[in-house]
Amino acid sequence: MKKSSLLMLAVIAIILASCGSGKEVPYLIDANKLPQDVLNAAARMNDPVLMPGDMLQINVSGPDAEAIKPFNKSEYVNTTSINTGNSQDNSIYFYLVDNNGNIEFPMLGTLHVGGMTLSEMQEHIAAQIFPRYLTVKPGVEARIQNFRVFTLGEVGSPGVVRAPNGRLNLLEAISQSGDLNIKGRRDNIMIVRTNADGSRVVKTVNLNDPKLLVSPDFNLQQNDIIYVEPNSSQARASWSMPPGLSLGLSLLGTLMSVTTFVITLTK
Repeated sequence: MKKSSLLMLAVIAIILASCGSGKEVPYLIDANKLPQDVLNAAARMNDPVLMPGDMLQINVSGPDAEAIKPFNKSEYVNTTSINTGNSQDNSIYFYLVDNNGNIEFPMLGTLHVGGMTLSEMQEHIAAQIFPRYLTVKPGVEARIQNFRVFTLGEVGSPGVVRAPNGRLNLLEAISQSGDLNIKGRRDNIMIVRTNADGSRVVKTVNLNDPKLLVSPDFNLQQNDIIYVEPNSSQARASWSMPPGLSLGLSLLGTLMSVTTFVITLTK
């Protein structure tokens, strides 16, 4: 009876150890309790920081359409497309940030934009045009055309997540990746980020924590890598015994069996 009770306790302990706590599964626990003024302070999304490899769409606008034309790449592209018969290559409408963080802009020449946010670049371009070329300050609107992040690990559909509008937050990326698997660890999501100067930084965030909503890491930067590691139960389930250890234990078991048999015979 005592052995049966001990066996039952052992089974229960194994089951409890293999199951994650229910509190570790939900996202943003008690987020509704965050003060509204705290949420309001984080309402504005962070501007993406420009880096080499970014493909930018930039449009300059103003009241004088003819005066604005020389500052829009599309005006030159339309002429080229007509002359060459090539109207399908949309990439020629965009500005590629080169390895030095520069773009080539109509009329203005080489502009260094690497390390700037989109808003800062828009202001910088407007300042280069007005009042040198125009009597009215133009509007400048920019967007990253190839904004993307990568998800891997314990998500439904690991891969590339693209953002046509040039903005993406962590929950959106997870949602578009099919959500986290039930065995994915929610309290230690890893974000590997490449900075504008090529350096990298590794951040960790907790999806259980409601303060994530007001964290600067909630909004992603282009080319971020998001890794969801397995929780302890999944890690244990995927563990396999090394071949050497397995063979050793098998031999030890055989030896013990033989020894027991010999002892029994000699009694």
